[in-house]
Amino acid sequence: MTALELTVDDRNLEAEWLEDNPTLRDALAETLPVEGQAARWGDELYFDASLDGKPETTSEEVPVGTIAYWAGGEALALFWGPTPASTDETPKAAAPVAPLARIVDVRPLGDLDGGATVRIESAE
Repeated sequence: MTALELTVDDRNLEAEWLEDNPTLRDALAETLPVEGQAARWGDELYFDASLDGKPETTSEEVPVGTIAYWAGGEALALFWGPTPASTDETPKAAAPVAPLARIVDVRPLGDLDGGATVRIESAE
């Protein structure tokens, strides 16, 4: 699958698809572009996005850079560091999420202050 381009306020990021949840990944690919005003929870941004399908694989702890779908809240989440639920530097969601993609370089998010407008689109 093609790579993704993300815009988080004035920051441009790239992401790669993951293989963990092919049904939801394909649902997101068909829905692109998606955009929303994201709320911040520690080093996580999340915004409303409804996808058709059920997660095949979920986890509360995810690697840095994960873009995941939270089915219970119908939201996409971007993780780049610890959240209030974390016990160390590993990002931890408030509830299980389905990983869909990984941000290649999260460093531009390091100085983000508060929420942000997030846009995810195909790199094609």
